Amino acid sequence: MLTYDMEARGSRGKTVYLYEQIKNDILTGALAAGERLPSKRDLAEHLSVSVITAEHAYIMLEEEGYIEARPRSGYYVLPLTLPKDRDRRDTEIRFLPEEPAGADTGNVPEAAGLSRIIRRILTEQPDIMLRKPPHEGCAVLRNAIAAYLGRYRGMRAQPENIIIGSGAEYLYGMLVQLFGRRVIFGIESPSYEKIESVYCANGVMVEHLTMGRDGITSEALAETNAEVLHVTPFHSYPSGVTAGAGKRYEYLRWARDRGGYVIEDDFDSELTFFRKPIETLYAMDGGERVIYMNTFSKSIAPGIRIAYMVLPEPLLQRYREGLGFYSCTVPVFDQYVLARFIDSGAFERHLGRLRRAGRS
Repeated sequence: MLTYDMEARGSRGKTVYLYEQIKNDILTGALAAGERLPSKRDLAEHLSVSVITAEHAYIMLEEEGYIEARPRSGYYVLPLTLPKDRDRRDTEIRFLPEEPAGADTGNVPEAAGLSRIIRRILTEQPDIMLRKPPHEGCAVLRNAIAAYLGRYRGMRAQPENIIIGSGAEYLYGMLVQLFGRRVIFGIESPSYEKIESVYCANGVMVEHLTMGRDGITSEALAETNAEVLHVTPFHSYPSGVTAGAGKRYEYLRWARDRGGYVIEDDFDSELTFFRKPIETLYAMDGGERVIYMNTFSKSIAPGIRIAYMVLPEPLLQRYREGLGFYSCTVPVFDQYVLARFIDSGAFERHLGRLRRAGRS
Protein backbone atom coordinates (compact mmCIF):
# COMPACT_ATOMS: atom_id res chain seq x y z
CA MET A 1 0.00 0.00 0.00
CA LEU A 2 1.23 3.50 -0.83
CA THR A 3 1.96 5.42 2.34
CA TYR A 4 2.53 9.18 2.44
CA ASP A 5 2.47 11.70 5.26
CA MET A 6 -0.38 13.94 4.11
CA GLU A 7 0.36 16.39 6.92
CA ALA A 8 3.76 17.15 5.35
CA ARG A 9 2.19 18.70 2.26
CA GLY A 10 2.41 22.26 3.64
CA SER A 11 0.30 24.72 1.63
CA ARG A 12 -0.15 22.35 -1.30
CA GLY A 13 -3.55 20.81 -1.94
CA LYS A 14 -4.05 17.14 -1.11
CA THR A 15 -4.61 16.16 -4.77
CA VAL A 16 -1.45 17.85 -6.00
CA TYR A 17 0.62 16.50 -3.12
CA LEU A 18 -0.60 12.92 -3.69
CA TYR A 19 0.07 13.24 -7.43
CA GLU A 20 3.62 14.49 -6.75
CA GLN A 21 4.40 11.66 -4.30
CA ILE A 22 3.21 8.89 -6.63
CA LYS A 23 5.00 10.51 -9.57
CA ASN A 24 8.23 10.68 -7.58
CA ASP A 25 7.94 7.00 -6.65
CA ILE A 26 7.56 6.15 -10.34
CA LEU A 27 10.55 8.25 -11.37
CA THR A 28 12.81 6.85 -8.65
CA GLY A 29 11.80 3.25 -9.36
CA ALA A 30 9.99 2.69 -6.08
CA LEU A 31 7.00 1.86 -8.26
CA ALA A 32 8.10 -0.42 -11.10
CA ALA A 33 6.72 -0.47 -14.62
CA GLY A 34 3.66 -2.71 -14.81
CA GLU A 35 2.99 -2.54 -11.08
CA ARG A 36 -0.67 -2.29 -10.11
CA LEU A 37 -1.66 0.66 -7.96
CA PRO A 38 -4.17 0.46 -5.10
CA SER A 39 -7.78 1.13 -5.99
CA LYS A 40 -9.05 4.65 -5.47
CA ARG A 41 -11.16 3.60 -2.49
CA ASP A 42 -8.39 1.58 -0.83
CA LEU A 43 -5.89 4.43 -1.26
CA ALA A 44 -8.36 7.02 0.01
CA GLU A 45 -9.17 4.96 3.10
CA HIS A 46 -5.50 4.26 3.79
CA LEU A 47 -4.46 7.92 3.59
CA SER A 48 -7.65 9.31 5.19
CA VAL A 49 -8.53 11.41 2.14
CA SER A 50 -11.64 11.52 -0.03
CA VAL A 51 -12.11 9.15 -2.96
CA ILE A 52 -12.34 12.25 -5.20
CA THR A 53 -8.83 13.30 -4.09
CA ALA A 54 -7.39 9.89 -4.96
CA GLU A 55 -9.30 9.76 -8.25
CA HIS A 56 -8.12 13.21 -9.36
CA ALA A 57 -4.50 12.38 -8.51
CA TYR A 58 -4.76 9.23 -10.65
CA ILE A 59 -6.37 11.18 -13.49
CA MET A 60 -3.50 13.71 -13.46
CA LEU A 61 -0.94 10.89 -13.58
CA GLU A 62 -2.82 9.19 -16.40
CA GLU A 63 -3.09 12.39 -18.47
CA GLU A 64 0.67 12.88 -18.21
CA GLY A 65 1.44 9.29 -19.22
CA TYR A 66 2.76 7.91 -15.93
CA ILE A 67 -0.01 5.37 -15.40
CA GLU A 68 -2.81 3.81 -17.43
CA ALA A 69 -6.30 2.66 -16.51
CA ARG A 70 -7.23 -0.86 -17.59
CA PRO A 71 -10.94 -1.70 -17.75
CA ARG A 72 -12.17 -3.77 -14.76
CA SER A 73 -8.57 -4.16 -13.61
CA GLY A 74 -7.31 -0.87 -12.14
CA TYR A 75 -4.38 1.50 -12.65
CA TYR A 76 -0.91 0.33 -13.71
CA VAL A 77 2.48 2.07 -13.92
CA LEU A 78 3.68 2.68 -17.47
CA PRO A 79 7.32 2.04 -18.47
CA LEU A 80 9.54 5.14 -18.77
CA THR A 81 12.95 5.56 -20.36
CA LEU A 82 14.73 8.19 -18.27
CA PRO A 83 18.01 9.98 -19.13
CA LYS A 84 20.96 8.34 -17.40
CA ASP A 85 22.20 11.63 -15.97
CA ARG A 86 18.80 12.74 -14.72
CA ASP A 87 19.81 12.54 -11.07
CA ARG A 88 22.68 14.97 -11.67
CA ARG A 89 20.45 17.88 -12.61
CA ASP A 90 20.86 20.93 -10.41
CA THR A 91 17.43 21.61 -8.91
CA GLU A 92 18.48 24.71 -6.98
CA ILE A 93 17.35 27.99 -8.56
CA ARG A 94 20.28 30.37 -9.02
CA PHE A 95 18.83 33.87 -9.21
CA LEU A 96 20.66 36.43 -11.36
CA PRO A 97 22.08 39.55 -9.72
CA GLU A 98 19.96 42.60 -10.42
CA GLU A 99 21.34 45.29 -12.69
CA PRO A 100 22.48 48.42 -10.82
CA ALA A 101 20.03 51.30 -11.06
CA GLY A 102 20.87 53.81 -13.76
CA ALA A 103 23.36 51.57 -15.57
CA ASP A 104 23.86 52.13 -19.33
CA THR A 105 21.24 54.84 -19.71
CA GLY A 106 22.84 56.42 -22.77
CA ASN A 107 21.73 59.89 -23.85
CA VAL A 108 18.59 59.93 -21.74
CA PRO A 109 16.42 63.05 -22.27
CA GLU A 110 15.05 65.08 -19.39
CA ALA A 111 13.06 62.61 -17.32
CA ALA A 112 10.40 65.09 -16.24
CA GLY A 113 9.23 65.83 -19.78
CA LEU A 114 9.13 62.18 -20.76
CA SER A 115 7.26 61.31 -17.55
CA ARG A 116 4.61 63.92 -18.34
CA ILE A 117 4.05 62.37 -21.76
CA ILE A 118 3.74 58.90 -20.22
CA ARG A 119 1.21 60.07 -17.61
CA ARG A 120 -0.82 62.00 -20.17
CA ILE A 121 -1.14 59.04 -22.52
CA LEU A 122 -2.13 56.68 -19.69
CA THR A 123 -4.77 59.19 -18.58
CA GLU A 124 -6.14 59.67 -22.09
CA GLN A 125 -6.06 55.98 -23.04
CA PRO A 126 -6.02 53.77 -19.91
CA ASP A 127 -6.41 50.59 -21.99
CA ILE A 128 -3.49 51.32 -24.30
CA MET A 129 -1.18 48.68 -22.79
CA LEU A 130 -3.67 45.96 -23.70
CA ARG A 131 -3.88 46.75 -27.40
CA LYS A 132 -2.20 44.72 -30.12
CA PRO A 133 -0.12 46.84 -32.53
CA PRO A 134 -0.71 46.73 -36.30
CA HIS A 135 1.71 44.43 -38.14
CA GLU A 136 3.90 47.19 -39.59
CA GLY A 137 3.66 49.50 -36.56
CA CYS A 138 1.19 52.08 -35.26
CA ALA A 139 0.16 54.80 -37.70
CA VAL A 140 0.75 57.49 -35.08
CA LEU A 141 4.44 56.61 -34.82
CA ARG A 142 4.97 56.03 -38.52
CA ASN A 143 3.40 59.44 -39.23
CA ALA A 144 5.59 61.08 -36.58
CA ILE A 145 8.77 59.51 -37.98
CA ALA A 146 7.87 60.53 -41.55
CA ALA A 147 7.26 64.13 -40.48
CA TYR A 148 10.49 64.20 -38.48
CA LEU A 149 12.54 62.80 -41.37
CA GLY A 150 11.07 65.42 -43.67
CA ARG A 151 11.84 68.47 -41.54
CA TYR A 152 15.05 67.28 -39.90
CA ARG A 153 16.70 65.00 -42.48
CA GLY A 154 15.29 66.31 -45.76
CA MET A 155 13.78 62.93 -46.60
CA ARG A 156 10.43 62.37 -48.29
CA ALA A 157 9.46 59.08 -46.71
CA GLN A 158 5.84 57.99 -46.87
CA PRO A 159 4.50 56.65 -43.53
CA GLU A 160 3.23 53.48 -45.25
CA ASN A 161 6.83 52.65 -46.26
CA ILE A 162 8.04 52.76 -42.64
CA ILE A 163 8.30 49.45 -40.75
CA ILE A 164 8.68 49.46 -36.95
CA GLY A 165 10.70 46.81 -35.10
CA SER A 166 12.32 46.20 -31.72
CA GLY A 167 15.91 47.16 -32.46
CA ALA A 168 18.21 47.23 -35.47
CA GLU A 169 19.24 43.58 -35.10
CA TYR A 170 15.61 42.51 -35.45
CA LEU A 171 15.29 44.49 -38.68
CA TYR A 172 18.55 43.00 -40.03
CA GLY A 173 16.92 39.58 -39.69
CA MET A 174 13.76 40.77 -41.41
CA LEU A 175 15.82 42.01 -44.37
CA VAL A 176 17.43 38.59 -44.74
CA GLN A 177 13.97 37.07 -45.05
CA LEU A 178 12.92 39.83 -47.44
CA PHE A 179 15.82 39.26 -49.84
CA GLY A 180 16.24 35.53 -49.28
CA ARG A 181 19.17 33.49 -48.01
CA ARG A 182 20.72 33.02 -51.45
CA VAL A 183 21.47 36.74 -51.78
CA ILE A 184 25.01 37.81 -50.87
CA PHE A 185 25.31 40.75 -48.47
CA GLY A 186 28.34 43.03 -48.76
CA ILE A 187 29.41 44.68 -45.51
CA GLU A 188 32.12 47.16 -44.55
CA SER A 189 35.39 45.71 -43.28
CA PRO A 190 35.76 46.48 -40.46
CA SER A 191 32.14 46.95 -39.41
CA TYR A 192 29.92 46.72 -36.34
CA GLU A 193 30.29 43.06 -35.36
CA LYS A 194 26.58 42.43 -34.79
CA ILE A 195 25.80 43.15 -38.43
CA GLU A 196 27.79 40.13 -39.58
CA SER A 197 26.65 38.04 -36.60
CA VAL A 198 22.97 38.54 -37.40
CA TYR A 199 23.41 37.88 -41.12
CA CYS A 200 25.46 34.73 -40.53
CA ALA A 201 23.04 33.50 -37.87
CA ASN A 202 20.30 33.81 -40.48
CA GLY A 203 22.26 31.68 -42.94
CA VAL A 204 23.32 34.20 -45.59
CA MET A 205 26.72 34.62 -47.20
CA VAL A 206 28.61 37.80 -46.27
CA GLU A 207 31.42 39.43 -48.24
CA HIS A 208 33.86 41.73 -46.42
CA LEU A 209 34.51 44.89 -48.43
CA THR A 210 37.69 46.76 -47.56
CA MET A 211 37.25 50.25 -46.16
CA GLY A 212 39.36 53.15 -47.43
CA ARG A 213 39.66 56.70 -46.15
CA ASP A 214 36.13 57.69 -47.23
CA GLY A 215 34.25 54.41 -47.35
CA ILE A 216 34.36 51.08 -49.18
CA THR A 217 37.10 51.17 -51.80
CA SER A 218 36.14 51.39 -55.47
CA GLU A 219 38.07 48.18 -56.16
CA ALA A 220 36.08 46.27 -53.54
CA LEU A 221 32.79 47.57 -54.95
CA ALA A 222 33.76 46.55 -58.47
CA GLU A 223 34.87 43.05 -57.51
CA THR A 224 32.13 42.06 -55.05
CA ASN A 225 29.42 39.55 -55.95
CA ALA A 226 27.06 41.12 -53.42
CA GLU A 227 23.57 42.16 -54.41
CA VAL A 228 22.86 44.03 -51.18
CA LEU A 229 25.29 46.55 -49.71
CA HIS A 230 25.07 47.29 -45.98
CA VAL A 231 26.85 50.56 -45.16
CA THR A 232 27.10 53.07 -42.36
CA PRO A 233 27.90 56.25 -44.30
CA PHE A 234 28.27 58.45 -41.23
CA HIS A 235 30.93 57.64 -38.64
CA SER A 236 31.16 53.94 -39.41
CA TYR A 237 32.10 51.83 -36.39
CA PRO A 238 34.86 50.99 -35.52
CA SER A 239 36.79 52.79 -38.28
CA GLY A 240 35.17 56.19 -37.67
CA VAL A 241 35.05 56.77 -41.45
CA THR A 242 32.41 59.09 -42.90
CA ALA A 243 31.70 58.70 -46.61
CA GLY A 244 31.99 61.91 -48.64
CA ALA A 245 29.49 62.99 -51.30
CA GLY A 246 31.50 61.33 -54.08
CA LYS A 247 31.57 57.99 -52.30
CA ARG A 248 27.88 58.19 -51.51
CA TYR A 249 27.03 58.72 -55.17
CA GLU A 250 29.32 55.80 -55.97
CA TYR A 251 27.26 53.58 -53.69
CA LEU A 252 24.10 54.70 -55.49
CA ARG A 253 25.63 54.06 -58.93
CA TRP A 254 26.68 50.61 -57.76
CA ALA A 255 23.09 49.83 -56.73
CA ARG A 256 21.61 51.02 -60.02
CA ASP A 257 24.21 49.25 -62.16
CA ARG A 258 23.83 45.97 -60.24
CA GLY A 259 20.07 46.18 -59.83
CA GLY A 260 20.81 45.83 -56.11
CA TYR A 261 19.97 47.70 -52.95
CA VAL A 262 21.87 49.69 -50.33
CA ILE A 263 20.98 49.36 -46.65
CA GLU A 264 21.79 52.73 -45.10
CA ASP A 265 22.43 52.07 -41.41
CA ASP A 266 22.16 55.61 -40.03
CA PHE A 267 22.31 54.86 -36.31
CA ASP A 268 24.74 57.63 -35.28
CA SER A 269 24.22 60.49 -37.72
CA GLU A 270 21.80 62.49 -35.56
CA LEU A 271 24.57 62.99 -33.00
CA THR A 272 26.78 64.87 -35.45
CA PHE A 273 28.44 68.01 -34.08
CA PHE A 274 27.56 69.93 -37.22
CA ARG A 275 24.57 72.23 -37.29
CA LYS A 276 22.94 70.34 -40.15
CA PRO A 277 22.95 66.52 -40.27
CA ILE A 278 24.71 65.08 -43.31
CA GLU A 279 22.40 64.30 -46.24
CA THR A 280 21.26 60.70 -46.29
CA LEU A 281 21.72 58.26 -49.16
CA TYR A 282 17.95 57.83 -49.14
CA ALA A 283 17.41 61.55 -49.78
CA MET A 284 20.10 61.60 -52.49
CA ASP A 285 18.55 58.57 -54.19
CA GLY A 286 14.91 59.55 -53.86
CA GLY A 287 14.09 56.27 -52.14
CA GLU A 288 14.47 54.00 -55.16
CA ARG A 289 17.44 51.77 -54.27
CA VAL A 290 18.09 52.64 -50.62
CA ILE A 291 16.62 51.08 -47.48
CA TYR A 292 17.01 53.65 -44.73
CA MET A 293 17.38 52.29 -41.21
CA ASN A 294 17.70 54.01 -37.84
CA THR A 295 17.13 53.34 -34.16
CA PHE A 296 16.20 55.37 -31.09
CA SER A 297 18.35 53.18 -28.83
CA LYS A 298 21.38 55.33 -29.64
CA SER A 299 19.80 58.78 -29.87
CA ILE A 300 17.60 58.45 -26.76
CA ALA A 301 18.52 55.46 -24.57
CA PRO A 302 19.38 51.74 -24.87
CA GLY A 303 16.10 50.87 -23.17
CA ILE A 304 14.13 52.39 -26.06
CA ARG A 305 14.04 49.20 -28.12
CA ILE A 306 12.47 50.83 -31.15
CA ALA A 307 14.00 50.95 -34.62
CA TYR A 308 12.55 51.55 -38.06
CA MET A 309 13.34 51.08 -41.71
CA VAL A 310 12.01 52.88 -44.77
CA LEU A 311 11.48 50.51 -47.68
CA PRO A 312 11.60 51.57 -51.34
CA GLU A 313 8.30 51.14 -53.13
CA PRO A 314 9.31 47.95 -55.05
CA LEU A 315 10.25 46.23 -51.79
CA LEU A 316 7.17 47.34 -49.86
CA GLN A 317 4.81 45.08 -51.76
CA ARG A 318 7.26 42.19 -51.49
CA TYR A 319 7.43 42.78 -47.72
CA ARG A 320 3.66 42.77 -47.35
CA GLU A 321 3.24 39.61 -49.38
CA GLY A 322 6.07 37.66 -47.78
CA LEU A 323 6.43 39.08 -44.27
CA GLY A 324 3.25 41.03 -43.63
CA PHE A 325 1.94 38.30 -41.31
CA TYR A 326 4.57 39.11 -38.64
CA SER A 327 3.23 40.89 -35.57
CA CYS A 328 4.94 44.15 -34.63
CA THR A 329 7.37 43.51 -31.78
CA VAL A 330 7.02 46.96 -30.15
CA PRO A 331 4.12 47.50 -27.68
CA VAL A 332 1.47 50.05 -28.62
CA PHE A 333 2.15 52.09 -25.48
CA ASP A 334 5.85 52.49 -26.30
CA GLN A 335 4.99 53.57 -29.83
CA TYR A 336 2.51 56.21 -28.64
CA VAL A 337 4.96 57.62 -26.08
CA LEU A 338 7.70 57.93 -28.70
CA ALA A 339 5.31 59.45 -31.24
CA ARG A 340 4.23 62.12 -28.75
CA PHE A 341 7.87 62.75 -27.84
CA ILE A 342 8.70 63.35 -31.50
CA ASP A 343 5.58 65.35 -32.39
CA SER A 344 6.03 67.69 -29.40
CA GLY A 345 9.48 68.73 -30.65
CA ALA A 346 11.10 67.28 -27.51
CA PHE A 347 13.15 64.80 -29.52
CA GLU A 348 14.75 67.48 -31.69
CA ARG A 349 15.40 69.69 -28.65
CA HIS A 350 17.04 66.68 -27.02
CA LEU A 351 19.27 66.17 -30.07
CA GLY A 352 20.17 69.85 -30.03
CA ARG A 353 21.31 69.61 -26.41
CA LEU A 354 23.46 66.60 -27.24
CA ARG A 355 25.11 68.36 -30.16
CA ARG A 356 25.84 71.48 -28.10
CA ALA A 357 27.29 69.35 -25.32
CA GLY A 358 29.49 67.56 -27.84
CA ARG A 359 30.84 70.81 -29.27
CA SER A 360 31.67 72.30 -25.86
